[in-house]
Amino acid sequence: MKKHAPATSRNREAILAILRHELPEWGAVLEVASGSGEHAVYFAEHMPALAWQPSDPSSEAIASIEAYRAEYEGVNLREPLVLDASQIASWPIERADAILCCNMVHIAPWEATVGLFAGAGRLLEEGAPLVLYGPYFEAEVEPAPSNVDFDVGLRERNPDWGIRTVRSIDDLAGASGFNRSARHEMPANNLTLVYRRR
Repeated sequence: MKKHAPATSRNREAILAILRHELPEWGAVLEVASGSGEHAVYFAEHMPALAWQPSDPSSEAIASIEAYRAEYEGVNLREPLVLDASQIASWPIERADAILCCNMVHIAPWEATVGLFAGAGRLLEEGAPLVLYGPYFEAEVEPAPSNVDFDVGLRERNPDWGIRTVRSIDDLAGASGFNRSARHEMPANNLTLVYRRR
């Protein structure tokens, strides 16, 4: 039932360091596309003042999150929600103080990212953060060969997938009522991008 994503154990400390700086001290954090649930448990454990709300559209992911949650001894990890970012009209949550989305944007159709910003615009108050983590291409930065190869592989698996450009995310954010407030370089040629509701 429990799934393991090897990358989570490698990147969680680096992401946590950014989240400690970018997330509010307390409140509810919606994690979109929680996957196995390992990030949710780790972040909830290390930020006990925040109520952590995992979510995912996959029934297998929901089952994995539930399995990890059953072993979690804290009280700030909520029951996972079935949430498809692209289906904004059916998001089963009305508000959040912050949103985190790791490694979804490149492994989903563009419509999921459009829905993510639309949903964030509905849930978040002014100044609240939407935090994105994953690989991105930047016009002024030479792409890492590993990311170029990864992008090719993604598009071969599904032509609607692929590493997005920071410019395309910035443009979508601006049209959705958000401004980018931070760009953090991360291990393994990834970035954390932080957008805040205007």
